[in-house]
Amino acid sequence: MKRQAAHIATGQRAEEWAHRFLIAQGLKLVARNFRCRGGEIDLIMRDGQHLVFVEVRYRKTGRYGSAAESVDSRKRARLIHCAEYFLKCFPSLARLPARFDVVTLAPNTADAVSFNTGWIPNAFDAA
Repeated sequence: MKRQAAHIATGQRAEEWAHRFLIAQGLKLVARNFRCRGGEIDLIMRDGQHLVFVEVRYRKTGRYGSAAESVDSRKRARLIHCAEYFLKCFPSLARLPARFDVVTLAPNTADAVSFNTGWIPNAFDAA
């Protein structure tokens, strides 16, 4: 059996943490890891009547910028492209107002199993 790279395992653990965090905030899961040519959306959730496309960003250190800063214009364009494709695939959800949120995660220095979590609702516009 092939071992998974440590950074992949950490990314999956961070994404699961973000998922549970958002569930605790009252959001409901629609889809995970939706992929299309040119992009992927980590989590797609419902927040009341809103459809929420969530990008999860983990940074071990701030050496190369914060997790939020890593969602640059190229990443935003890929997320928007993938969200548009998702809405074409699921037209019943296209009638809902949509937004893009970012969940930022960093290691919690107090323990090795949790993350310091930030949530930026409506982090950017598709326009």
